[in-house]
Amino acid sequence: MWIAIVGYLAIAALSIVVLPHIFHQLKWYHITVIYAFAPTLAFCNAYGCGLTDWSLASTYGKLAIFIVGAWAGGENGGVLAGLAACGVMMNIVSTASDLMQDFKTGYMTLASPRSMFVSQVIGTAMGCIISPCVFWLFYQAFSDLGTPGSEYPAPYALIYRNMAVLGVEGFSALPRHCLALCYGFFGAAIVINGIRDAVGKDKAKFIPIPMAMAIPFYIGGYFAIDMCVGSLILFVWSKVNKAKAAAFGPAVASGLICGDGIWTLPSSILALVGVKPPICMKFLSRAANMKVDQFLSSS
Repeated sequence: MWIAIVGYLAIAALSIVVLPHIFHQLKWYHITVIYAFAPTLAFCNAYGCGLTDWSLASTYGKLAIFIVGAWAGGENGGVLAGLAACGVMMNIVSTASDLMQDFKTGYMTLASPRSMFVSQVIGTAMGCIISPCVFWLFYQAFSDLGTPGSEYPAPYALIYRNMAVLGVEGFSALPRHCLALCYGFFGAAIVINGIRDAVGKDKAKFIPIPMAMAIPFYIGGYFAIDMCVGSLILFVWSKVNKAKAAAFGPAVASGLICGDGIWTLPSSILALVGVKPPICMKFLSRAANMKVDQFLSSS
């Protein structure tokens, strides 16, 4: 316990000294308040993640955005202060849930808790070096990184920035009828979930889950397509061999997810050195496809 307390206080002191020099809008007292309340929120996140396998670190980060952004004020760079505070809070809170998941995995695989903790420290140290390098690689390879409509639009960046603006300027910064739509969809989600709980499991499977419907609107349609294709593969596999699908389905899904993520690194390297793909594939509407065919036939 004393190692955890001393380590946390040392990291807090380091953050209080260093972070204001990186983000001038974030003051030392903002960071002090974050580190004072973060252990309680980290415990809540670890407990909830252990029950549901779902980390809500981003939710606590949004809480820091609104509080610190409003505290700093728009004239003092409240938007950047809120975003920086969000990063600090999310790193603290997500670490607790990550440790929970890692120790749970170690318990299931009969691994030593000490070796799991040492591995976590090594992985964190590697991330401090690898993450900035990967970001620099993306930043250099894709000049339009974060631009809507580009290959990597970074939708989270736009969402979190708008939340920071909302925390500084209040509800007046929202578009017209935006708040009314939020209230309406929030109420509709509660009603649909209530109906699902009331009708029983047999009928509930025919009622859509509001959270699943909301994810594509939140992070983009590509995620819904990936999940749809993956679910279809698992469904067909279950029909062919239910036992193997139940045993190896999570492992295959993890491999596909990791493979998709790992490919972004060589893709960035190829883009950085100017390599162009030999074949391009696009999905077009019927009208656009007819125009393309007409252009190709005329040329």
